[in-house]
Amino acid sequence: MKFAGQVVWITGASSGIGKAAALAFSREGATLLLSSRRPEELERVRRACERPDEHLVVPLDLAQSETFPVVVAGVLARCGKIDVLLNNGGVSQRALAMDAAPEVERALMEVDYFGPVALTRAVLPSMRTRRSGRIVVVSSVMGYVGTPGRSTYAAAKHALHGYFDSLRAEVWRDGIGITLVCPGYVKTAVSDNALGPSGGKHGRTDTTHQTGISAEKCAAAIVTAIARGRDEIYVGREAYAIYVMRFLPWLYARIVRRLKFSVSKK
Repeated sequence: MKFAGQVVWITGASSGIGKAAALAFSREGATLLLSSRRPEELERVRRACERPDEHLVVPLDLAQSETFPVVVAGVLARCGKIDVLLNNGGVSQRALAMDAAPEVERALMEVDYFGPVALTRAVLPSMRTRRSGRIVVVSSVMGYVGTPGRSTYAAAKHALHGYFDSLRAEVWRDGIGITLVCPGYVKTAVSDNALGPSGGKHGRTDTTHQTGISAEKCAAAIVTAIARGRDEIYVGREAYAIYVMRFLPWLYARIVRRLKFSVSKK
């Protein structure tokens, strides 16, 4: 088993990619810390994992970063270490830039950028002391490109890349690795839960996500990438957009103008 004896902390673990990752890591022998805002759903995930009694439910709201130091201290008191932090929790967006309320944009940035950064900062000192550990960030193809209706979401993902690329260069001497994961469309409830211009939920699964890869396939790629110590991976067929944007930006600009996209009125 690839992660026997290791402690893996997963945010956004109550559903989607996080849930699939929890199941996958448990099969590889890891002891899990499962976090989200929904403790009852986390309990269901814990019971579905291999060796459920070994895993802990750690309720966490990524919008409340002031609570993280206490939560991390409690985790370390119980487990003694954190080998892998998988920053997976987040929320998407379905709103035109001109319609999005400033307070909703700030809420998106709090959850999608400031939350993962703050939790990472709270965990890093213990990893530096042990001179071992890996920080994993589930970003998106949107960390490289932008599409209509996702302006703040794309901004948060772009920001994650800048921060964690810089952090990687700072902590490698401490034995700490950074892995960025960039999925395309994954068949989860991410579009259902996406925030509209006034903060209401989009409330439906977009066609792009209905036809996306499974959360299990994405989770398997994440587990393999961490086991191999990869710096960054792309998952799903939409990764082609990263290369088009990088090498043929004029072509990407033409393509994106023709994209069909959905936004919410809520």
